[in-house]
Amino acid sequence: MGEIRFGIDDLAALRFAVSPLWETIAALRASADPGRHALHLPWIKQALTIDRDRTDLLAHLPGLDALAPPPRCPLAEIEEELAALTEPPGLAGLLLAWWRAGVRPHWPRIRAVLEADLAYRTRQLAEDGIQEVFAHLHPSLRWTEDRLSWTGPPVGRIALDGGGITLAPSAFTSRCVLISGRDGVPPCLVYPARGIGTLWERRAEPGDGLARLLGRSRAGLLSRTSTPTTTTGLAGQTGLSLGAVSQHLAVLRDAGLVTGHRYRREVYYRASELGLALLERTP
Repeated sequence: MGEIRFGIDDLAALRFAVSPLWETIAALRASADPGRHALHLPWIKQALTIDRDRTDLLAHLPGLDALAPPPRCPLAEIEEELAALTEPPGLAGLLLAWWRAGVRPHWPRIRAVLEADLAYRTRQLAEDGIQEVFAHLHPSLRWTEDRLSWTGPPVGRIALDGGGITLAPSAFTSRCVLISGRDGVPPCLVYPARGIGTLWERRAEPGDGLARLLGRSRAGLLSRTSTPTTTTGLAGQTGLSLGAVSQHLAVLRDAGLVTGHRYRREVYYRASELGLALLERTP
């Protein structure tokens, strides 16, 4: 069992983050146990062909969760996170090599799923409050009065000190994991992201009718906004430049087919009701 006690200041300081470093570690764990991560088999088959970068890290796998620093900001780069990982010597280099070989080629797709989860949770927080957010993060979590408890590896009771906690969705984990706070950085609770069942699906290209109506690039972008995503995510998925994606999204937004909302430094785009209806009805 684990239990975290919240004060008023901790609730006010709740934040969300995406952690490339944690995803790199969780992806390694998934590749080492394919039977428990069947959803990721299309990716695991590729990952198992990566020899040295992966196998050199496997010896460190049991202790990686404890060594990983908690995320420091919502949209950190992996190099920033690795800078806080100083022990044991050489581990940061091994993780960076594995990230580049096994995770970075798929990062736009993974990040789109994580960002969609963040958009959902922040909207839920604004509309329904923190209790509903915790109630729907994972079945193992229980929110009672001022405490969050969960079943899993024992971590004891933790009292936050007013600095709050970070919540980080993960595409590769199937359970909740607590990363202890350190050096003034609050602890982080990693939880399974929504929508990972679609992560490795091949996306169907929009029909000819929609492509003739909007143009193939705009039709392709619209088809990828059924869940919230950013310009960066769409550029990574389509191969279009950031400038081209921004221009096409502006046209789609002016036509009422997508909407955008800002979360910190990013704007998340999602198909409007009209856009979704158009996707469903156009062959």
